[in-house]
Amino acid sequence: MNDIQIELIQRSFADIKPIAGPAAQLFYARLFELDPALRPLFRHDLDTQGHKLMTALGLVVGGLTRLDTLQPALRALGARHAGYGVRDEHYSTVGEALLWTLHRGLGEAFTPDVHDAWHAAYSVLAGVMMEASRTSGSPGPGSRTPEHGLR
Repeated sequence: MNDIQIELIQRSFADIKPIAGPAAQLFYARLFELDPALRPLFRHDLDTQGHKLMTALGLVVGGLTRLDTLQPALRALGARHAGYGVRDEHYSTVGEALLWTLHRGLGEAFTPDVHDAWHAAYSVLAGVMMEASRTSGSPGPGSRTPEHGLR
């Protein structure tokens, strides 16, 4: 991920923030459409979960220029998610739902460069989280990389 990609991500996320609630609803609708078996992993109401998602995305987007400082939080998040039953293959589904949501939310502003930037960022972040889930001793034997299945 380079500086231009980070700037594209930060600008596009700024465009999504005003529609954070509807964007989160779109995300979860798409996620459960792609894999209905994921629905039971979400114990909170989806409005609360959507707020958590958008807050976490905002923190990550804001920290992209300091990935080294983000990694401990990402590792902790990955270990926690493994405890919830999240497996490696779920990360590709989440990534696909995220890119789909960004495309819907940004419309024509979701250029191929913006897509590639988000894909690169998500691949890095999901990779850190998956590695943490594997070393945490939690279940989740999947072996797919975060890039797998993303479009």
